Amino acid sequence: MSNDPLLQPFALKHLTLKNRIMTTSHEPAYPEDGMPKERYVAYHVERAKAGVALTMTAGSASVSKDSPPVFNNILAYRDEVVPWIQQLTDGVHEHGCAAMIQLTHLGRRTNWNKGDWLPSVSSSKHREPSHRAFPKLIEDWDIERIINDFADSAQRMQAGGMDGIELQVYGHLLDQFWSPLTNDLIGPYGADTLENRMRFPMEVLDAIRKRVGSEFIVGLRFTADEIQKGGITPAQGIEISKRLAASGQVDFLNVIRGRIHTDPALTDMIPVQGMPNAPHLDFAGEVKKATGLPTFHAAKISDVATARHAISAGLLDMVGMTRAHMADPHIVRKIMEGREDDIRPCVGATYCLDRIYQGGEALCIHNAATGRELTMPHDIPKATIKKKVVIIGAGPAGMEAARVSAERGHHVVVFEAAPKPGGQIRLAAQSPRRREMMSIIDWRITQCEARNVEFRFNTLAQAYDITELEPDVVIIATGGLPNTQLFETKKEQSSVVTSWDIISGDVKPAKHMLIYDESGDHPALQAAEFAASLGSKIEIMTPDRTFAPDVMAMNLVPYMRSLQDKDVTFTVARRLLDVKKSIEHSGKKFTALIGTDYSDHTYAMDYDQIVVNYGTLPLDELYFDLKPLSSNAGEVDQTALILGQVQEVSRNEAGKFQLFRIGDAVSARNTHAAIYDALRLMKDI
Repeated sequence: MSNDPLLQPFALKHLTLKNRIMTTSHEPAYPEDGMPKERYVAYHVERAKAGVALTMTAGSASVSKDSPPVFNNILAYRDEVVPWIQQLTDGVHEHGCAAMIQLTHLGRRTNWNKGDWLPSVSSSKHREPSHRAFPKLIEDWDIERIINDFADSAQRMQAGGMDGIELQVYGHLLDQFWSPLTNDLIGPYGADTLENRMRFPMEVLDAIRKRVGSEFIVGLRFTADEIQKGGITPAQGIEISKRLAASGQVDFLNVIRGRIHTDPALTDMIPVQGMPNAPHLDFAGEVKKATGLPTFHAAKISDVATARHAISAGLLDMVGMTRAHMADPHIVRKIMEGREDDIRPCVGATYCLDRIYQGGEALCIHNAATGRELTMPHDIPKATIKKKVVIIGAGPAGMEAARVSAERGHHVVVFEAAPKPGGQIRLAAQSPRRREMMSIIDWRITQCEARNVEFRFNTLAQAYDITELEPDVVIIATGGLPNTQLFETKKEQSSVVTSWDIISGDVKPAKHMLIYDESGDHPALQAAEFAASLGSKIEIMTPDRTFAPDVMAMNLVPYMRSLQDKDVTFTVARRLLDVKKSIEHSGKKFTALIGTDYSDHTYAMDYDQIVVNYGTLPLDELYFDLKPLSSNAGEVDQTALILGQVQEVSRNEAGKFQLFRIGDAVSARNTHAAIYDALRLMKDI
């Protein structure tokens, strides 16, 4: 028996949870046709078999046809969901893990032009800023129908073997009723009293209890403090919590603090990197103290020490480590084995959430196996034949290639021209707010050092450096350098500097700057953030119809907060065509010729400095030097790569080694793509 607070069992009604670690309800957008099929099951089973006590699924499963998913959610209103839910619960139960699911009606937090094209409904007549649909003010027959839909869906989940359900009561329909900010009704469900505002959620609870009985576990994930004037205050939230406890209908409370109606509000509720860890933990403890109900909570509890404190201090009964388990699904197993130092850290990049809010699937920025459990291993198997693997470049692609090769049992040598590893990750981490990104590299360095990987820093490798080692496999992970050729003109712009120059400090920001962003990723905004903090006047320009689309919603929030009170303007749908030294200012300024893709309109503007962010061009000279010496001439069998099979291309019988390039050495992409390149190639080498 362990004395670790995190490893103690917890009795939730009749259910004994084997430890205090859970993943809270979240939707990675893996369903197919609205059903949690094989990929969905594999994702949850991976965490279950590694020891997590409770896995909560679906954030959230939709109970009604007029609550169409805004991303790929489970459709709990369909009868055919039951056998898929049963397959999911059977899978996690096999490993001693409990399973629950979150049910919801989205209310105004959806769109009418999805699913069956039904109007959204809400207790509010105002649209939610994030999803923009103007709802129909809900009628009595809507309320009756939706109450029945909740009961039907709860019964389906019970039939599918779920241990319990959780109702989503923050930002969705149930909460829209009980928040003064989103209740425009009059009468028994109106905004005038707390009792009236709570009436609809309580009627939903009553209907569910009548359908599933008193033993089935039912809880709420709800906001107990909206942190906004006119909304639910902490005192009102505590009162709501007490009323829920007194009802006898609720078995646990999962505490949320804040709102989710805008990107900034959502980001305060679910903090990203650079924001405080566990900001709402103490408040969740206040709710637990006031009610005595079993209390769960999750909000950037990304490390084991904080999770342990949450339990040992009596603030929570179950601690949610949801994004942390996307980074490393084996947290509990590693705690039990005394291997906490081996846990792959969540760096708060929130690539996972930002992707689903843009209609993609949740992926971890530096664990490429998450969500790909059917094809990618979390535990790297040993190779049957030990090989010598030489890797050039110690950025995220090269470091992942080194880690996976070493785990396979190969002899690994890494060349890096810089004095330290990191590549573009080290550049990103120059901003204090993004320092957590370095954990992507630091964790891999630790893993590699434990497996005797040989690093040769400050070494600009040449072909003969590689061949004299007589390698079996050579991996080119040299990344790229900033591209300063403008679109279509293909003219090298010697008069410009790059976002890298500004971020690294190699070039001092000028008084009046144009930051031309044709890539739409972090470096442009990161350079602007740095320059604006020094007092520069900045225009950020893009030829696209929106700026920084690859930064995405939640990660955009801290940039905007840092820039909006500075002298920064944003210009969209304008293309930089050419740059020349200004004649009018005797060459001390730069004249930008600016056009647009939408017409022949052009104009000229003078700036003290022009910064270009236009991706990178591969550093591939070494690759092409080695290509004729390799057995595969650099070719990748893409079918084998996708299917997880061994690379067996042979184009040169005289070749002495296999040669591959990965990451930005192929083309400018992102950190996740670089790491995925490395994992899916090296796992079979």
